[in-house]
Amino acid sequence: MTAAVMAACGSGQKTDEGQDTTSAETATENDGWVSLFDGQTTNGWHTYLRDTVSEAWVVKDGALSFNPDVPREQRGDIVTDGEYENYELELEWQISSGGNSGIIFGVHEDPKFSATYQTGIEMQVLDNIDASDNKIENHLAGSLYDMIGGKEVSEPKPVGEWNQARIRKNNGQITLWLNGVQTADVTIGTPEWEQVLNASKFKDWEGFAKYPKGKIALQDHGNAVAYRNIRIKSL
Repeated sequence: MTAAVMAACGSGQKTDEGQDTTSAETATENDGWVSLFDGQTTNGWHTYLRDTVSEAWVVKDGALSFNPDVPREQRGDIVTDGEYENYELELEWQISSGGNSGIIFGVHEDPKFSATYQTGIEMQVLDNIDASDNKIENHLAGSLYDMIGGKEVSEPKPVGEWNQARIRKNNGQITLWLNGVQTADVTIGTPEWEQVLNASKFKDWEGFAKYPKGKIALQDHGNAVAYRNIRIKSL
């Protein structure tokens, strides 16, 4: 799991399909893609369980960046104002040397859960070479964190370069790609899912992966990280 490098929140609205949207979703692109980050502001995002984006997250060089040097009370994961159920999500990430972060989806924002990862599922963001969490194969970059992944599919670019992540979630089926390589494919509720869940740290977690519709989070794991070109397409 991991943190980022880089405030006001947009107000949520409903589309005709009942999909939550936010003010950051301003430009519908080709084939139904919608931007979740305008490259200039933090509109459409807020720090988990807060009303605005904390000072640790800023827009720098067209990316949402996390600064780990900010006091802890100004840190935390950021989440989308909107909630999503069936979609494709694309974004790029750049991690610092030894860094760790994550893209967490299906997040149910509720004070009973103190962290995004208690309900959300994570696609790992990691410096595979120097991060301390590089000893476990399903903790490597691109993995379905602590569930599915391995050296044969984890192919992040060198620190300082941008990686392309893609997440497809459709009727419980979760498929992940990192730099065009598929890193995980599993459907919630199937025997395969139960097998990997029971072998993970999440086995007995009350809210983990229990909410089909949820928010998307970018994780503060204490290391500098940046995200850009964040867009989503409803399925």
